[in-house]
Amino acid sequence: MLNNPPASTSGLAALRHVDLFADVPQPVLATLAGTMQRKLFDAGTVIFLRGDPGTSLYLIYTGRVRIGLSSAGGKEVTLTLLGPGDFFGDLALLDGAPRSADAMAYEACELFVLQRSDFMTQLDRQPQLAKELLSVMSRRLRRNADLIEEVAFLEVGARVARLLVGLADERGIPGATGLTLAGRLTQTDLASLVSATRESVNKCLSAYQREKLLAWDRGRLILLDLAGLRRRAEM
Repeated sequence: MLNNPPASTSGLAALRHVDLFADVPQPVLATLAGTMQRKLFDAGTVIFLRGDPGTSLYLIYTGRVRIGLSSAGGKEVTLTLLGPGDFFGDLALLDGAPRSADAMAYEACELFVLQRSDFMTQLDRQPQLAKELLSVMSRRLRRNADLIEEVAFLEVGARVARLLVGLADERGIPGATGLTLAGRLTQTDLASLVSATRESVNKCLSAYQREKLLAWDRGRLILLDLAGLRRRAEM
């Protein structure tokens, strides 16, 4: 982890970009920003591990964070990749229990840490925070349920196609030939996100390239035929 400079006005900017705090009055945001700690992490640095004490919420200001699970044998599953405007560690805000997953800096990150005690103080005063937090957690539970269903019932090719369609909706950048996925994703990353081997994902991507559904450009994925990928996602 890099040296952690003091929180500044960027803490307030981080809060403004998180949906959880969208309806919170400006004076309350300023109060929360004053309690937060700013932290910088190098790419590949562990932020916390499953089982660590959970007493804080993390807001992502810059960079991306991988949330996943790992086994004693070294196997890993990526649950999601989060970017600017996202937050994680929210379960700790409700019960203060140990972390339920691992968090690692996928890229160099600037994060802001909000302690549970400071959040709970504002929760009593701003009931809309509780409503939004429940909404976010419901969406995440649904996403995890979808992941379990996909692994159980869909072939690897369909899982890869469904993942790419979802990423296109979240971070697709329109271009002359198709949608470019923002940020670099390796085949290993994709394999972890769909709970498959790198070799099987490589075969799927190669087949989709031959079918002109996608292409690689300097390490970035370009989705050439989103409708075609949607059809593959249902197979």
